[in-house]
Amino acid sequence: MTVAVVLAFSGAVCGVIGAWEALAAVERTRVVAALARAVAPLVRAGREGVGPTVPERRRLAVLVAAGLAAAGWLAGGAAAGMIAATAGPALAMAAVRARRRRFRAALAEAAPSVARALADALSAGHSVRGAVALVASGVPGPAGHEVGAAARALDLGAPTEAVLERLRRRACARAWDAMVAGILLQRDAGGDLPALLRDLAAGLEAAARQDREALAATAQARFTARLVLGMPFAAAVLAELGSPGFIGRLLANPLSAWLTTLAALLQLVAAIAVRRLSRAVIR
Repeated sequence: MTVAVVLAFSGAVCGVIGAWEALAAVERTRVVAALARAVAPLVRAGREGVGPTVPERRRLAVLVAAGLAAAGWLAGGAAAGMIAATAGPALAMAAVRARRRRFRAALAEAAPSVARALADALSAGHSVRGAVALVASGVPGPAGHEVGAAARALDLGAPTEAVLERLRRRACARAWDAMVAGILLQRDAGGDLPALLRDLAAGLEAAARQDREALAATAQARFTARLVLGMPFAAAVLAELGSPGFIGRLLANPLSAWLTTLAALLQLVAAIAVRRLSRAVIR
């Protein structure tokens, strides 16, 4: 082992330690607080299902655009950074919408457990308002957040129908529509609400099992379709890495530029078609 190797190793260790200390110092500054405030709308969209306000959208778009610009500049220069930055606002809003979709999907998945918990609370002698408050303390995740908000509204004296209607609109799922409709119909027409909620929970669980079976049956086909769609982009990246400037030379020729653009559009159409077919199979 030569002296140069030892010095290089020591320099690398000192660099790692210095970077660690720099991160620790940055965590105690306002930079982290500003980043957390900018990313807060994205976190809140997945935790509470709330959309960002206009100022929050602007801050999030600027943050994502800056990150894309830096990545594009490191990968392909200033021009690539500027082009990548233009996708910042659209990508930020797409991330927010994806987080809200996951929030609603989690709400729909939790509907059977909430219905069964409400049935147990009602069987124990609680009223609908008391059952909602009791269930709110035992349901985790997005469903716990929404049922907890409903329980707090009921504690403040809000009408039961208005609170349940708000919960139904927030969930935006057929399972919650059926649950709220059953509760309101039982209030007006009477009947065995706990048994109705248990039957509803059983039906929802059966439907969820069918969806999972459909996903499992089509998993290989969906993976193959996505793999085939991603192969041209992976080949372009490998070609650029093997021969820097390949994509630039390709786009400099008008004929090859038109053919590349047409191929990209066809790839986009194929991706949208695969996505729609996957949703149709799941439904």
